[in-house]
Amino acid sequence: MPLDQNRAETQQEDRTDVQVFHSACPHDCPSTCALEVERLDPETIGRVRGASANSYTAGVICAKVARYAERVHHPDRLKKPLRRIGAKGEGREAFEEISWDEALDTVAEKLRSAVAKFGPETVWPYYYAGTMGLVQRDGINRLRHAMGYSRQHSTFCSTLADAGWLAGAGSKKGVDAREMAESDLIVIWGCNPVSTQVNVMTHASRARKNRGAKIVVVDPYVTETAKQADIHLMPNPGTDGALACAVMHVLFRDGHADRAYLEKYTAGHAELEVHLGAKTPEWAEEITGIPAAEIEAFAALYGQTNRSYLRLGFGFTRSRNGAVQMFSASCLPAVTGAWQYPGGGALYSNSGIYGIDKTIIEGLDRVDQQTRILDQSRIGPILTGDPRDLGDGPPVTAMFVQNTNPMNVAPDLGKVREGFSREDLFVCVHEQFLTETAQMADIVLPATTFLEHDDMYVAGGHTHLQVTKAVIAPVGEARPNHWVLGELARRLGAEHPGFDMSEWELMDDALQRSGYADAQSVWEGHWDDRVEGFDDAHFLNGFGHADGKFHFMPDWSKIGGNHAGMPTLPDHDTVIDGRDDAHPFRLVTAPSRNYLNTSFTETATSQKREGRPEAQIHPEVCKEMGLETGDQVRIGNGQGSVVVHVRPTEGLRRGTVIVESVWPNKAFIEGIGINLLVSAEAGKPNGGAVFHDTAVWLQTA
Repeated sequence: MPLDQNRAETQQEDRTDVQVFHSACPHDCPSTCALEVERLDPETIGRVRGASANSYTAGVICAKVARYAERVHHPDRLKKPLRRIGAKGEGREAFEEISWDEALDTVAEKLRSAVAKFGPETVWPYYYAGTMGLVQRDGINRLRHAMGYSRQHSTFCSTLADAGWLAGAGSKKGVDAREMAESDLIVIWGCNPVSTQVNVMTHASRARKNRGAKIVVVDPYVTETAKQADIHLMPNPGTDGALACAVMHVLFRDGHADRAYLEKYTAGHAELEVHLGAKTPEWAEEITGIPAAEIEAFAALYGQTNRSYLRLGFGFTRSRNGAVQMFSASCLPAVTGAWQYPGGGALYSNSGIYGIDKTIIEGLDRVDQQTRILDQSRIGPILTGDPRDLGDGPPVTAMFVQNTNPMNVAPDLGKVREGFSREDLFVCVHEQFLTETAQMADIVLPATTFLEHDDMYVAGGHTHLQVTKAVIAPVGEARPNHWVLGELARRLGAEHPGFDMSEWELMDDALQRSGYADAQSVWEGHWDDRVEGFDDAHFLNGFGHADGKFHFMPDWSKIGGNHAGMPTLPDHDTVIDGRDDAHPFRLVTAPSRNYLNTSFTETATSQKREGRPEAQIHPEVCKEMGLETGDQVRIGNGQGSVVVHVRPTEGLRRGTVIVESVWPNKAFIEGIGINLLVSAEAGKPNGGAVFHDTAVWLQTA
C-alpha cells in the first residue's frame, strides 16, 4: 500500500465532541508508536491516530492499530474470570464464570500444592510480548524470583539478532532512524516495514523525495516493501551471510574499503580481507540464487555511497545461522566506513540506550542463580518431559501464562499441544481473548488492554521513552497484570516491596534510579527523547567492546555457551535445515500485514483483509504439480503437515514457499497451525527460535 494511502487510512478530521489522550502502542513492534486516542466517554474509545508531534511516529500508524476500538470493544473480550468444567480445547462452552477471589484462591492453592510435591521449579511463569510495557510485562519476573519458580530464557524474537549484532558492534544501538532522511542509499534487510513497521518508510520516503535516495530491499520474496524499492535482492532463505560476504569481497577488491577507518575503528580487518578472497559473487550466486551481476551492481552502489544506511530487521535472523547472518550483514558499514557520515551506518535496535534500572519492577534483587532457566521456544519439549531441557529437575506441573499464546506461536506445535493436554498440568492464563492457549487452561483471567492501565515503554526502532496513563476504565472485570501479580503474591506469601507499590510508584522508582525525570514529568511531556549525539550514535567514540573496536573476528563464547563450530569470521554458516530430495522446498512464515503475532486475529476487518492462509508458490512449480489459484496443497516434513490454499506467485524463487502468519490454528484446512512444521531446535550461540528455517515437501491435497 502506498504510504499516502496508509496515512489516509489512519487519520481523520478533528472532532470537537471528544477528548484526545496521548498514549503509546504496546505491541511487539520496534516502532512503539506515539498515539493520540479519542475518548468518547469514560468507557469508550474512538479512533486512534499517530502523534504528529512525535518526530519518529510523524502522524502515521498501521491500519490495524488505527482500528483499535474494534479490538478494545470486541464482543468476545474476556470480561470475567473463568473456570474450566469441560474438556481442554473445547472453547467457551467448556468454562463457567467465577469471582476474582475464587479464581485467585484456586490459582494460589494449585501453585502451592505443586510446589509441595515437586519444589518451586515445577512452576513456570510464562510470558512474552503481549504487552511491551516495562511494568505490566516484566513484573511477572518479580513473582518468579520471590517464589523461586523456574526462570525463563525469552527467545521468540530477538535473541539470534541480538547475538549477531553484539558480536560485531558490542552494544545494542545504532544510528537514529530519523537520520534516514539524510541518507543517499537505504538498505532494508530482513524486514517488511510497509506492512510491519510503517514508520521506517516515512523516513526512507523523505530521503527519496528530498535527496533522490535509492532504496534497496533484501528479502526472499516480493513483499509490499520490495514493490516500492529501486532494487530488490532475493536470496534463498538462510543465505544472507553469503550475500554479505560477496558484497564485502567486491568492496575490498574494487577499492571501496576505507582503510584508514578500518585501521582506527576495527579489529581483524586484515584477516577478514584474506578470508573474503574466495567469497566471490559467483560463489554467492550458487548459494543465494542471486545472479552475480546483481551482487556486483549492489556492491558498487553501496561502496560508492558514503551516506548508506542499513536498516536490519529480525526476519533473516530467524534461522539456525541467524546470528552469523546478522553479524555478517552488520560488517558492511565498518568496511566502507559509512558510520562516519550523516545518514550513514546502520540500525538494528536502539533498545540498549535507555538503561532503565528494573531492579524493583522485576525483583532482580531476589534472583537465585541456581534456579534453572527454561527456554520459552522449547515449551513443547519441556512440557513433554525432554531431559535435555529438564535435566535432573522436576517436570513442569503448573504454569501462569501472561498475555501470550504458545499454543499458536511457539515452534513444534505438535509437542506444545501434547504438553498442554496433560491432565497433570495446571494452567492459569491471563489474557484479553479466549485464545488457543486459554482454551487449554484451568483458570482464565480477563486482562486489560494498554488503554486500561498505566505503564511505560522504550523502543528499538526509535529513541523515545514514553509514559502513559489509562484512557478508559477496564472493560468488564478485566484487571491489569500488576494488580493480578500483587494479589497472587499476597495469597502465596511472596515478599518484595514491589508488590506493595502502584504502577506509578514502580515507574518513579525505576526512572529515578536511572537518572530520568519522574514519571509525571515524562507523561506531561508525552515522551522523553533519549537520542544520542552524532559521535556516540555513529560509534565514533568507540564501539561497545572493551577495546572500542568493531570486531570482525567475534568471540562467540562471550555471547552464548552453544558456540562450537560457529564461523570465526563473516560467512555462510551451513547449519540450516537445507533442501534435500525428500524436502525440496524452504518454508518462510513471514508476518502478515493485518495480524501481529496472534493479536488482531479476532478483529473482523483484519480477518477480512487477510482472507485465509495461503501458500505462495512459484508458478512453474504450480504448473508442474497441476495446481491453480485456490487449489489446496499439503505442506509437510517429519513433524507433520498442514493443508492450505495455493496462490501462484512470481515474486519468489522456485525452492521457496511463503505462508504469511500467524493465523489461528483453526484457520487451516488441516493441521494445527503453520508452526507445527517449525523445529524447536535452539539457534546458536544463545538460543533463539528458527521460525524461517524449515525444509518441507509439497503434495496436492
